[in-house]
Amino acid sequence: MTDTLLENHIAKLRLRLRQSAQKYDRAESDILLLAVSKTQPAAAIRAAYACGLSHFGESYVQEASAKIEALADLPLTWHFIGPLQSNKTRAVAEQFHWVHSVEREKTARRLSEQRPQELAPLQVCMQVNISGEHSKSGVAPDAASDLAAAVASLPRLTLRGLMAIPAATDDVAAQREAFAGLRREFESLRRHHPQMDTLSMGMSRDLEAAIAEGSTLVRIGTAIFGPRRG
Repeated sequence: MTDTLLENHIAKLRLRLRQSAQKYDRAESDILLLAVSKTQPAAAIRAAYACGLSHFGESYVQEASAKIEALADLPLTWHFIGPLQSNKTRAVAEQFHWVHSVEREKTARRLSEQRPQELAPLQVCMQVNISGEHSKSGVAPDAASDLAAAVASLPRLTLRGLMAIPAATDDVAAQREAFAGLRREFESLRRHHPQMDTLSMGMSRDLEAAIAEGSTLVRIGTAIFGPRRG
């Protein structure tokens, strides 16, 4: 993709965000745009940064590590958004600023123990399996309260919010229903964890529905970079 095409994609996406925020009486500044850069080369991330983006999401630890090193000269914020295997927690704890996919207490404890003392606490979103799909990762909604208490108790983590990847559908009503379920869970947990401020929900195909239901962070790949590589 040329830099000009990338710039056009980002401009169109920002317009979608602005229009959705206005439609649902949201402040555009309250919605963080996370560019999903997995499978994209470091050069594409550098070009996206030149267009004003600074938060990037990765799912594959080895690939991400190489890009984080190559782009160390830029003030980027790195979010790990993929499934988190136990043997990958150290690299994530050492290199990323955020993790969106914590679904087990064991994983959270490993991240806290492996987070370097000289770094700020790792910012954590718990992944919730809001649609109840067997193929999807995420803590069950009825177990989210116990996991939230465990994460909040760990010294090198900061519990920031919830993330979900609902079942794929083009039905806007169904999209909103799933996101509303995550929002209700978020609001319930916030009564005990008032520091929670992040609802990580919405991707290229359903960001409008997510914004309508209160998303504070949308994870966008295709609408920025085009079809995924690999």
